This record gives sequence, structure tokens and C-alpha cells, in this order.
Amino acid sequence: MSDHYIEFQHVSISFDDHAVLKDVSFHIDRGETGVIMGRSGVGKSVSLKLLMGFLTADAGRILVEGQDVTDWTEKQFEGLRRRVTMVFQSGALFDSLTVAENVAFPMVSRGIRQDDDEIDHRVHELLEMLEVSQFAERLPADLSTGTKRAVAIARALAEEPDVVFYDEPTTMVDPLMAAHISDLIVKLKQTLHKTSIVVTHDTHLGKKLADRVIFLHEGRVGFFGHWAELEASSHPFLRNFLLQDELIPALDSTL
Repeated sequence: MSDHYIEFQHVSISFDDHAVLKDVSFHIDRGETGVIMGRSGVGKSVSLKLLMGFLTADAGRILVEGQDVTDWTEKQFEGLRRRVTMVFQSGALFDSLTVAENVAFPMVSRGIRQDDDEIDHRVHELLEMLEVSQFAERLPADLSTGTKRAVAIARALAEEPDVVFYDEPTTMVDPLMAAHISDLIVKLKQTLHKTSIVVTHDTHLGKKLADRVIFLHEGRVGFFGHWAELEASSHPFLRNFLLQDELIPALDSTL
């Protein structure tokens, strides 16, 4: 079997007359973290939705663990989503459940774990791992955006997935929380060794995490390779993107 756990083969998708992805190809191997980067509107989050079966490609093939999932039915994707989970930008937590209940929910609803003591132990373990155990009895409305993201990651891991997708995990949070979320995801990468894809425009996060970088530019793969190769590239759009993000901390420090 191929080591390519996730693979796009010449994938294209349009909305109305607007082409979002055009002939996109890349792969992520088992245990690797792929980082999809690029400016807003280039199809980064669309790529994750295609992999999850929330959208259907107009052309090309999408493979997960060697299986062609391009034409799968919703029922087939339901099975895939038990092994592949996504941490949404919004966090998508249940407002009426406490943090602990949110994290326990996948284990209870999908029957991943049956014993109440075992569920409580696993919830505590995950909240400790994501450094949010002090919020266990809080409701999502009482949490900051960054803390909600950490709780959402804990809930995603409660499903015991093979693959985790992160959609812009550090967007709309302050720089300190963004750095904290980055460190947490790095810790998970080092301890759990799960295959993952991170969609981000945050070059600091990308550099910390990426085994492979997919840089989307005007709907196409403008770069696919390792971070050192990205930094060494002389392509103007890559240089401009990296330079702009490097300037942000310097500007912040002068405010």
C-alpha cells in the first residue's frame, strides 16, 4: 500500500463561474503534517471540505488511505468521518453543554467508550493535554475564542481519529494565544504522531508544523515541498507572502 495517506490528483472545483481550485495535486504521507497556505480565498478550507465529503470536486480524484473517495455517498463519508475529524474555525461546540460534556459527547454518542469512569478519565486526560482542565465546568459562552479552539481540539481527539484537520486554528485570536495554540498543536504532533493537515495563513505556525507545505496561489499549487525549500524559493509571490508575515511581529512591537 502507498505511504500517501491523503492525495489530490488534478482536483478542480468551481462555484458558479469562479474557479477556486484548478488542477491541484499534492500528497501527505502517513504520520506527516501537511500545511496548506496561501492568501484568503485561494481554496485552502475548500480543500478540507472536499476531503471530508462536504463538497464534491468537478474534476480529478481524491484518495484517503489509498481509497478513491471522490464519488463516495454521504453514508460512506459518515464512516470516513469516524477516522478523519476536523477542527473548525468556529470550534462548533454545543452551547448548552459544559466543556467536559462537549469533550465527552463523541465518546458517548458514537459508543467509543461505554464506562462512565473511563469516559471521565479520558475527558480529564484530554483537557489536561490541551491545558484547559480549569474550564471543565464552564459553558462555551464563558470562554475566549482561543480557549474554545483548544476545547474543540480536545473534542476532536476524543473521537480517537487517525487523521486531524485544523481549519485556521490561530486566526481571530491575540498573538499570545495564537502562539499557545501553535505550541499545543506541536505537542500533539510530537506525542500522538497522527496524520494531519493544517490550513493557515500563519507562517509562524506553518514553520513549526510542516512536514510538507502546499502553497495555493490563484487556485493552483504554487509550491509543494518542505519548509526550507519554501524559504529558499525566489518566486516573487512566495517571497512577498513570507516577508509580509515576518513584518507583522515587528509592527506589533512598535505599537
